[in-house]
Amino acid sequence: MRIIFVRHGEPDYINDCLTEEGRRQALACAERLAGEDISEIYTSPCGRASETAAFTAERLGLPVTTLDFMREIHWGGLNIPHAGHPWTLGDILMEDGFDFHTQDWYEHPFFKGNAATECYRKVIEAFDGFLSAHGYRHKGRRLFCEHAEAKTIALFSHGGSGACVLAHLLDLPFPYVCSMMPYDFTSIIIVDLPPVEGTYIHPRLELFNDCAHIRKAWRSPILQRESEGVR
Repeated sequence: MRIIFVRHGEPDYINDCLTEEGRRQALACAERLAGEDISEIYTSPCGRASETAAFTAERLGLPVTTLDFMREIHWGGLNIPHAGHPWTLGDILMEDGFDFHTQDWYEHPFFKGNAATECYRKVIEAFDGFLSAHGYRHKGRRLFCEHAEAKTIALFSHGGSGACVLAHLLDLPFPYVCSMMPYDFTSIIIVDLPPVEGTYIHPRLELFNDCAHIRKAWRSPILQRESEGVR
């Protein structure tokens, strides 16, 4: 099974919808995805994600299923700098030389008591249920294929909830993914789950931050700024 993760288009965060540029991005994304043999489309309930998904759904003539747990995460906590913004805090941990191999990011003052950490736990728990319904079950830190489904699904979500799922699937620390694996509006990320029944499988990152459908010149990914918050 292939999972195509798509971040929403350029948003109007205040009204939780797409800007005109965001709609152009979503249309270009739909054309890009037309050749991926997608059979199922899922989306966060947030307006900016569901509006992005609607372009691909219309292009492919497919229904859209809403996954409430993929709504954008929140962050913040008492005495946590940068309002608990996980991307900024992830960058600081990397700059400070935090050792993700031997130290527990859950217990770091930046993330212990941070709403982002609780959101992370809720997202990955619910996503495990989603995976189980498709035949893949987490056993510890590994995935076991209980029954195989050779299909491609698309999941439209956000920078935060998407980072939670990617960290969990690839067995990487969440703050590390926030810092080291940023991705842009309507970027395409593909993770392949080999359909080999009765065995442990290893998710493979097939494609990451593909923006060829919208990017005319190289630039860094645009992240949600601290001041914008989440609604």
